[in-house]
Amino acid sequence: MNESYVAKIASELKIHARQVAATAKLFADGATVPFIARYRKEVTGTLDEVTITSIRDRILQLTELDERKASIVKSLEERSLLTDGLKDAIAGAGTMTALEDLYAPYRPKRRTRATLAREAGLEPLATLIFQQQETVDPLKESAAYINAEKLVIDANAALSGARDIIAEWINDDPVARAKLRQLFWDTATVRSKLLTGKEIEGAKFKDYFDWTEPVKTIPSHRLLAIRRGETEGFLMVRITPPEADAVLALEGLFVKAPGKPGGEQIRLAAQDCYKRLLGFGIEVEIRIESKKKADAEAIRVFAENLRELLLAPALGQKNVLAIDPGFRTGCKVVCLDRQGKLQHHDVIYPTAAGASQVREAAEVILALIKKYHIEAIAIGNGTAGRETETFIKRLKLPSAVTVVMVNESGASIYSASEVAREEFPTEDLTVRGSISIGRRLMDPLAELVKLDPKSIGVGQYQHDVEPHALKRSLDDVVVSCVNGVGVELNTASKQLLSYVSGLGPSLAANIVAHRNENGPFQSRSQLLKVTRLGPKAFEQAAGFLRIRDGEHPLDASAVHPERYPLIDTMARDIGCTVRDLLKDSAARQKLKLEKYVRDGVGLPTLQDIVQELAKPGRDPRETFEVFNFQAGVEKMEDLKPGMKLPGIVTNVTAFGAFVDIGVHQDGLVHVSQLADRFVKDVAEVVKVSQKVMVTVTEVDLPRKRIALSMKANPEIGVAKDPRSSPGTPRPAGGKPPFAPKPRLSDSGGLGSLADAFDRSMKKL
Repeated sequence: MNESYVAKIASELKIHARQVAATAKLFADGATVPFIARYRKEVTGTLDEVTITSIRDRILQLTELDERKASIVKSLEERSLLTDGLKDAIAGAGTMTALEDLYAPYRPKRRTRATLAREAGLEPLATLIFQQQETVDPLKESAAYINAEKLVIDANAALSGARDIIAEWINDDPVARAKLRQLFWDTATVRSKLLTGKEIEGAKFKDYFDWTEPVKTIPSHRLLAIRRGETEGFLMVRITPPEADAVLALEGLFVKAPGKPGGEQIRLAAQDCYKRLLGFGIEVEIRIESKKKADAEAIRVFAENLRELLLAPALGQKNVLAIDPGFRTGCKVVCLDRQGKLQHHDVIYPTAAGASQVREAAEVILALIKKYHIEAIAIGNGTAGRETETFIKRLKLPSAVTVVMVNESGASIYSASEVAREEFPTEDLTVRGSISIGRRLMDPLAELVKLDPKSIGVGQYQHDVEPHALKRSLDDVVVSCVNGVGVELNTASKQLLSYVSGLGPSLAANIVAHRNENGPFQSRSQLLKVTRLGPKAFEQAAGFLRIRDGEHPLDASAVHPERYPLIDTMARDIGCTVRDLLKDSAARQKLKLEKYVRDGVGLPTLQDIVQELAKPGRDPRETFEVFNFQAGVEKMEDLKPGMKLPGIVTNVTAFGAFVDIGVHQDGLVHVSQLADRFVKDVAEVVKVSQKVMVTVTEVDLPRKRIALSMKANPEIGVAKDPRSSPGTPRPAGGKPPFAPKPRLSDSGGLGSLADAFDRSMKKL
């Protein structure tokens, strides 16, 4: 790695340079973020995953910057434009923006008005005027440049051409660009207007038909909504500061003789530069950068939500009966064993009008529970979910059988995916969807990794953000969660294995193929027999893989195989076996950890080892608890303002949280209704999958919207405009108390607040 990166990154992250250098070396040697964070604490000085990831990303950014510098230098050298001073300036550019500003005057340009003026021989006149000498009269001097053949027909035409050249100089000036860029960030406003004749087609964007808001404070979700309206052809959007301020800033930089003829020509050139060149150029930059900032915020929200969903408590290995509810087509029922394998599938009609069908459904369920020793029933929370739950609970099942409503977002996508077809080639879509619901109860993480994270339903405008940045961030979250929990080597799907540190899709497939051909792995060391899985991949992956009842007792733990000899030594020193260390807390208390400190193994690693010996293979997720919706409240018609109901947070956005209260329609707790105090960040108060108590403040049946509050004494019947944020200005004329808001859906469209509350909201 370039040595200059180390000091820069260390300064930015406020850590020691040696930590950056050590981490960078580990990355260069092929190590992954989870491996470094877990098993190389002494090397990095106990850096956490967030900092390690930041080092990785910053190295990539600086590398890209250096590559661009090299490209620019090469271009300048080829055109004999590179001077020592310019070369030094390029080398010292700290950002891509500063670098491009330096290169702007030398970038190959298309033919411009300034080009034509130069071809007409007017550059010496421009140079003379730019000097602004008090004794020089530009109008008189321009007479010498009249040339009818080159279309310079009079002195005014010569002055106009000279100003075109000066305007281009101002446009290419790095100081001017930096000053205007800062002015834009400080004072520019985002303005959106309806395009003529689009009132009806663009009705879903009506809140933005005449909208103005400072670019430095506009929330990410609102900027993305406005940009979507522009992309879809309904809005015209500009981001500009007051023009007079921008022109005045340029005049302050370049007009050295105000009131004099030369100064007046520069003033005119500066005005022309802003209106014709620099204003539009900087606006494009601000549009790009503001979009990046909005993307980053949307991606951050999505990543946090995804982490909470992936790390939701798991029921564990139980015999599960899973039901994908339905009315007309019936409920699809599957029985899964404790490893999630399909045992049986059927269709029942518990919500049918005929009593005989309901009775038959009850008989089928009771028989399946007995035959397959069912320990839990998972019911999808989609259409007919609450009705099916009521039917099941009326069967008076044994208390040992747990009944759980499961969020089924993405189950239909899984059922039609290549992954599902590969797992269950002979089963139809409905059976696959039911299996996914059941497995999601047993282990949400293992099942959800089979889906594209964007289809899980916990994002915000993810279809509008930069796709590569989104994928990189979400992949980091999935990798972190998978390795943080650990993976059962003998039962994991290849999709789950592919996220294990050091593996990837190819090695994951090879592991599954080896397992299918040779039977379950008996020890971690047998991984080295897998095709193409060498020592480096083994080093990275082994600690995150678990083997229950394996040959070595530590194979079920997060202790890395490289530390087995050390633990053997510990056991011998106190006169016991490794198995004794795992079982006997008194034996572990005899260990004097300082005695085992050596190169590469310090107290942080030794403390991790002892913690793992106490609870080998411990699951970091919270303990599973059964959640029940309010009995008798199954549809929107059952809701009344003032009701206090239990719910589960299904999505967290910048403007509030969506909560499932069991009526097939999520309600919104606006950010202003989250607590009896000011809330700046929704994630400070709620997380995805969190159980909450909410009060219904408004129910709008025609438009299918529910307003909720988590305040102690909320106002009933008054809903909050979900577009607004604390401190956000409102457009002229104000808004109704429950105005429409941008719809966030996987269809890519926008709609009213009523649409936003639709179940499809779960596929943000």
